[in-house]
Amino acid sequence: MIKVILLDLDDTLYNERDFVFSGFNEVAKYLNEKYSLEKNNLYKDILDIFQEKGRGKIFNILCEKYSLEEDIESLVDIYRNTVPNIKLYDDALYMLENLKDKYKLGLVTDGKNTVQWNKIKALDIEKYMDKIIVTDDLGRDCWKPSTKPFILMIEHFGGAPEEYIYIGDNPNKDFIGCKKLGMSTIRIIREAGDHMNTFLGEEYEAEFNIKSLLELENILKLLE
Repeated sequence: MIKVILLDLDDTLYNERDFVFSGFNEVAKYLNEKYSLEKNNLYKDILDIFQEKGRGKIFNILCEKYSLEEDIESLVDIYRNTVPNIKLYDDALYMLENLKDKYKLGLVTDGKNTVQWNKIKALDIEKYMDKIIVTDDLGRDCWKPSTKPFILMIEHFGGAPEEYIYIGDNPNKDFIGCKKLGMSTIRIIREAGDHMNTFLGEEYEAEFNIKSLLELENILKLLE
């Protein structure tokens, strides 16, 4: 019987692209104010580079295009430290509201710790969670697929791993560690997300796939 529900954050509880676009907008605003360049053009160029090249060198390419002598790390800091304009998915809000009194809830999320905490604050989800682990607070070697954050959750809540379920979206890392410990796993595959078209071997994939967190209650009944 499941007693503890652990959740991923990015693309599980909210659309991570909303965070990404908020950061892009702040960088465009900064460059607009500093160089009197058209903000909308800057923002469009950033999005075009993002679509064509991914996230890796966006600001390098942008600065090269406009011949800007900018410290790229400073732009990255602006991007990361943006107060994000993000909100919970409707099904995530419904699920959190309806399950918080029936189960213990925990959050396990990777990413730069200051960035992840900014997201957590912006989404106002601390009130739902009994325990939050931002893995970067523990050190880079504790990011998923490490078992460490899940071991800490078991130490906090108690009980057997079989009483836990973890919900995430990224088969490259989300389910490996918790499956090793014996936790149940659910992968949410939304209509949009970085990993929606990624399918790997059994070692990496979750036991259950869902398209909405509204399906969670049926799986919990199945595991009773």
